[in-house]
Amino acid sequence: MEGSRAAALRTGLLFAGLEEADLAEIGRLAVPVEFPAGGHIFREHDEARGFYLVETGTVKVYKLSSGGREQVLHHVGRGEAFGEVALFAGRTYPASALALTPARLLFFPKSAFLSAIAAKPALALNMIGTLAMRLRSFAALVEALTLKDASSRLAAYLLELAERKSTSYQGKSYLDLEMKKGELASRLGTVSETLSRAFRKLKEEGLIEVEGSRVIILDMEGLKRISGAPQKG
Repeated sequence: MEGSRAAALRTGLLFAGLEEADLAEIGRLAVPVEFPAGGHIFREHDEARGFYLVETGTVKVYKLSSGGREQVLHHVGRGEAFGEVALFAGRTYPASALALTPARLLFFPKSAFLSAIAAKPALALNMIGTLAMRLRSFAALVEALTLKDASSRLAAYLLELAERKSTSYQGKSYLDLEMKKGELASRLGTVSETLSRAFRKLKEEGLIEVEGSRVIILDMEGLKRISGAPQKG
């Protein structure tokens, strides 16, 4: 199995804990495919023939309202799977997927992968774990869109990103936004102008500094207060 493919399979939760021989067998099921930046991998209601795992690049999974407004459901990076819900529920994809950057993906045909799950209980448990995490993410998204304003949603996103990818120095957390601000606005269920006002509000309250695509968190507890996250004490 190619080194980059093996590394991608080991990275995510889906194949965590599998023996090397099992990973090699799973890898043989995968069909490598590539998409340019801006290329659609599938659209909502397309026939679901299988799911994908990201080897390199970033993919956006989203839905469009009847009025054409986009709501980003999640961004998917190396080692993460998407489209897997369609393996078990329905014959079509429930959302659309688009490559934000040039992306190399591994496509797993539905019938072959379901056979692998039947033979490997550990793989079935991992799949349940990934679907449970996705469900929790969707529940948080619904809560944010219905109960929180743009500043609260932005604060929550920055906290989540800081937990995953920040570096700390002298009491400050430094993080780089994973996407352009237009994409971030779509993910947070708002528009660019409202997102800019939310950034300005957090900056004026002394919670963050912004340097292009870099955000410096000055007051983590203050961000938690704005986001509605539980406070210490």
